[in-house]
Amino acid sequence: MRKLLDGLYGAAAAVAAVFMIGLLIMVLLSILGRQLGFHVPGTDAYAGYLMAGCGFLALAHTLKRGEHIRVTLLLHHLSGRAKHGMELWALGASTLLSLLFAVYSVKLAWQSHVFNDISTSTDATPLWLPQLSMAIGAVVLTIACLDEWILQGRGLRRTESGGEALRNE
Repeated sequence: MRKLLDGLYGAAAAVAAVFMIGLLIMVLLSILGRQLGFHVPGTDAYAGYLMAGCGFLALAHTLKRGEHIRVTLLLHHLSGRAKHGMELWALGASTLLSLLFAVYSVKLAWQSHVFNDISTSTDATPLWLPQLSMAIGAVVLTIACLDEWILQGRGLRRTESGGEALRNE
């Protein structure tokens, strides 16, 4: 099961990386178009879609690597059962919030598909397509939060090193 979950997080991160490359291509195409006098319609819209998809699809991988910004001021003053309980509470709350976000993201993408919503810009893209990356990213984040909550409950979760404050500004 661990291998499957880590593969899911890695696959979402890989798709996010591909979206990042696509974002770079859209921005470069827009810049080149301005410099050389041509216009490719929809580059701004697609850059925005790719940026959103990149951000959402990378959330779970970032969480599992311990790179999400955390406020640890209170946790540094706790130890033992109190610290364990606070971690469980925080991970439980994040799991519930990410679940709500995932449910509503999936619902939004589904409704956009059912109602045939399209973007109002010149590209006229069906909105469920870019919304799908947000929904998938939110679902994978929910799975990652639940995974972390279970690991914390079983005492198997990796604890942060003292250098956490140095990594996160």
